[in-house]
Amino acid sequence: MKTQNQNIPNLKELEKEIGDFLAKKFGDNVKVATAFPNPNEDYAEGSDRISPSKPKINFDLKPEELIAYLDQFVVKQDSAKAILSTKICTHFNRIKHARAINSELVGNIKNNVLMIGPTGVGKTYIIKLIAKKLGVPFVKGDATKFSETGYVGGDVEDLVRDLVREANGDIQLAQHGIIYIDEIDKIASSSNLIGADVSRTGVQRALLKPLEETEVDLKVAHDPISMMQELDRFRRTGDSKKQTVNTRNILFIVSGAFGDLTKIIQKRMADQGIGFGATIVRVQKQDDILKYVRSEDLVKFGFESEFVGRLPVKAVFERLEEKDLYDILKNPNNPIILGKKLDFAAYGIDVKFDDDALCLLARQAYEENTGARGLVSAVEKALILFETRLPSTAVKEFPVTADVILHPEKMFKMLFLSPEPDLRESLFKALCLKELKNVIDYLAANSKKLAEKHNFTLTPARMEIIAKYYAKNVTTTGDAIQQIKNVYEKVKRIELQFYENHDINIVLEEDAVDLIIEQLTTHSHPTDEIYGRISQDFEFGLKLVREKTGKTRFFITRSALLDPEAYIGKLIKEYIKPDASASSESELTEK
Repeated sequence: MKTQNQNIPNLKELEKEIGDFLAKKFGDNVKVATAFPNPNEDYAEGSDRISPSKPKINFDLKPEELIAYLDQFVVKQDSAKAILSTKICTHFNRIKHARAINSELVGNIKNNVLMIGPTGVGKTYIIKLIAKKLGVPFVKGDATKFSETGYVGGDVEDLVRDLVREANGDIQLAQHGIIYIDEIDKIASSSNLIGADVSRTGVQRALLKPLEETEVDLKVAHDPISMMQELDRFRRTGDSKKQTVNTRNILFIVSGAFGDLTKIIQKRMADQGIGFGATIVRVQKQDDILKYVRSEDLVKFGFESEFVGRLPVKAVFERLEEKDLYDILKNPNNPIILGKKLDFAAYGIDVKFDDDALCLLARQAYEENTGARGLVSAVEKALILFETRLPSTAVKEFPVTADVILHPEKMFKMLFLSPEPDLRESLFKALCLKELKNVIDYLAANSKKLAEKHNFTLTPARMEIIAKYYAKNVTTTGDAIQQIKNVYEKVKRIELQFYENHDINIVLEEDAVDLIIEQLTTHSHPTDEIYGRISQDFEFGLKLVREKTGKTRFFITRSALLDPEAYIGKLIKEYIKPDASASSESELTEK
């Protein structure tokens, strides 16, 4: 009789059995590529052994700071931005606080969020922006896919596993991520169905534990891929312990359009309304009704009360009007116009958009009644002719005007087939100036927020430099500011380099720094060339003043950079006695 240990296959046998299984299941397409190591062997320093680590969360963002960040990218939705920013900041700050005091509150209720609003108002976009700002892993799922595969909860748990993949296998980081589930209204039970709507209510129940707290096994039973990943982890680390992800601190955000919810809310308010109450309900817009949503309305809509209870935070998004769509296109950070610029930039073509063209595109998108999503199709439809034909021409400048949108064939011939390019060039130049002004106006209107965010002073001259950089490159204003800040730091290092080489401390005034930044970015001069010119222009003169006066610190202004001889001459007259001035200037000229 075999002992218990004799029934357990050794590593080689186990590898062979798995290899045979994979060959039988997938043929020669899948094989075990590496052998198992000894789990007890020591690993050298630098190996990929997974070791326990503390949660990688160092969160200190305040709600108003997150709102200010979202304001740069998202138009309207002030209430939704405030609610999301506040509750998400609170969620992560509570995690940080609990970790600091090494204590977890029993029965902790997470700030899971339910977002309600029509399609194309920016629900997904705003969550992606928040996740990017926080630096936490983020995954998105579609609730309709859960209903297709039953209600055992496998797909729900797959989102948690996806979060680990987004965190590059870092379980601790994944346990502080964000899971976003769209079209959640599609799993509400149907009011027209007689009896329980098992498939939909089953999905709701499958979500209950992850929404609160549960352990999700990273290994999926009967899944060959999961088994291979587990084997690979064992090969790399020698760790055979079960790996799980705790959802206690994972923030769940769900959203949906909830088309018929307004009728339920309106009926409740009408039934409860007395005096002026019922009249107010009648005159309000349908979208405004959603602001009064209650848990009881969601239960009547078709959600389980336990499910609604795990979504304590509700954020209602407003429908976008035509002006809102125009504001989206006008925002220099909007991904729609930037994306289209990148499309043409791939062929070396620079595109500028006229405000009238943006107005027309916004109107066309509004007529599609799909919110901001309509903007993408409107832009694509309007410019597809030019994206098809222009790459085959030698044209490098494309001015998009209202006429280009309205009469594409006619304008293509007029702008690009005409032997005289004067019209195209004049239009493009005018649009360049308009874009420059628009970006400067945007920077000026948001200067305080942007300066605080990037820790960089935005003077009028500097804003113009940033706008020029933005116009020259397909980028966001934030990236443009960061690029100019990086150049600013390089310029300030010129002061240290001058001191190390000449033992003289020069201080570049802000207007001088701005001039050098402009030369570095607009005219593409390398930093070494700029330093060489400054050294050549000021070394001998400043050394002469130092020898005569002992002064070692000099302030260099913009005018000094433009006319160094006048600057040095002024220093000599200011600090050196009159009888020595003539000989000093003569000495300087000889050098």
